[in-house]
Amino acid sequence: MHTLTLRDRFRLARFTRGLGPEAGPVQLERSRIFILPTRAGLLFGGMLLIMLLGAVNYENSMAYLFTFLLGSMAMVSVLHTYRNLALLRFATGKAAPVFAGEHAAFEILISNPGPLPRFGIEFTLDDTPQVRVDAPAGRVTCVLLHRPARRRGLLALGRFKVSSTVPLGLFRGWAHLELQMECLVYPRPGPRRALPEPASYQPNQTGDKGRGMDDFAGFRSYRPGDSPRHLFWKAIAREQTPLVKQFGGDRAEQQWLDWDTLPDLSTEQRLSQLCRWVLDLDAGGRNYGLRLPGAEIPIGSGTAHRQRCLHALARFD
Repeated sequence: MHTLTLRDRFRLARFTRGLGPEAGPVQLERSRIFILPTRAGLLFGGMLLIMLLGAVNYENSMAYLFTFLLGSMAMVSVLHTYRNLALLRFATGKAAPVFAGEHAAFEILISNPGPLPRFGIEFTLDDTPQVRVDAPAGRVTCVLLHRPARRRGLLALGRFKVSSTVPLGLFRGWAHLELQMECLVYPRPGPRRALPEPASYQPNQTGDKGRGMDDFAGFRSYRPGDSPRHLFWKAIAREQTPLVKQFGGDRAEQQWLDWDTLPDLSTEQRLSQLCRWVLDLDAGGRNYGLRLPGAEIPIGSGTAHRQRCLHALARFD
């Protein structure tokens, strides 16, 4: 039995999987591009074979001429298919964070240093829809590849295939690439739930009447004396715990979001609920901090503070 040599195994791996993760930018050299006939190309080859047999059988010079003319056009198209991919450069762009359950968008930059445009460059990533772009000469083109973000944490772009059937569709040239690129996935926001009471709050029998400005700042538990105008009626209709909408002027105290205030939930459910509270408090412009096992983010507000809290939730181990 013939045993594959190390070089043969390397070539086979490059043919089916590529060279593994690469930092980029990556340029498609001759050794990275493979070409095989498409289904249309196989049918075309079978048709040429039938035409050649007919020309031989009937000794028809015009049939010979037409057969060899079509065959030579097919052979020339192999070179054009290769040229359409050769020397293209691929680099990583941005990958904006997303929430679990959404689709992550990875930005790939295609650089065409040659004097000729490249047409019909196809990108295939797992089971996602194929993306097709053109690469003008001497320019950088951006393409977005999408992957479903099913769980929080870091999502790698993974291996994708770059291919082309230009110009006639008889042959497909392709190369496998795997750029080192990751997208941060935040926890899926949990359901609406009352915020934990701040340590500085002293309960009373009058409530705060739900008064305040027009900026929504989240939800809290109902207290006797709260205005019916600020009740969250959807929660009451679903027979859930009565909640009251808070607005910018309701209270001025600082809010701590503490891991230990959710003992009845699993790890992922806690992270989802904390994520929901972070989004609600940020939307209301309130000051808040986050306490996780082994980590604490001080009281703050604003976009940078929100991203820091979401980052900590996404990377929580």
